[in-house]
Amino acid sequence: MPVGGVPSDIVITIKRTAIVSKPLSQVFDYLADFRNAVEWDSGTVACTRRSGDGGVGTTYANTSKFLGRKTDLTYVVETLEPPHRLVLRGENATVVGRDTLVLTSADGSTRVDYTAAFDFKGAVRFLQPLLRLPLEKLGNDSQKTLLGALSRL
Repeated sequence: MPVGGVPSDIVITIKRTAIVSKPLSQVFDYLADFRNAVEWDSGTVACTRRSGDGGVGTTYANTSKFLGRKTDLTYVVETLEPPHRLVLRGENATVVGRDTLVLTSADGSTRVDYTAAFDFKGAVRFLQPLLRLPLEKLGNDSQKTLLGALSRL
């Protein structure tokens, strides 16, 4: 799927999975409040709700750190399908990102399949091929922090 109207062949997509022995509804409620990203997303250093009640259309001010630099993004909840699917779109002057979280349950455990798609804009777009490895590392780090945060619920 294109991110920000750009063909998907130039979008960098990172996919990770976390499985925890926690109830599906508890995990979904935690992740649906995107302010909790400071606990589970290794790149997020601050996240506050700007508007809305947490449902579709809610906006968040997110500060993330990537490659040693802080950047501010505005996230909007695009899809909220409790307790199975959540999609947020983040954007600033240099990137459009889409975070998709799909939750499934089996035998008292919850599986979270997390996909982050990044489409860089402007001059940064030319660096996009060089950003794959740092984004893969960010994905690995976030998988660990996601698992840790969910395990503490």
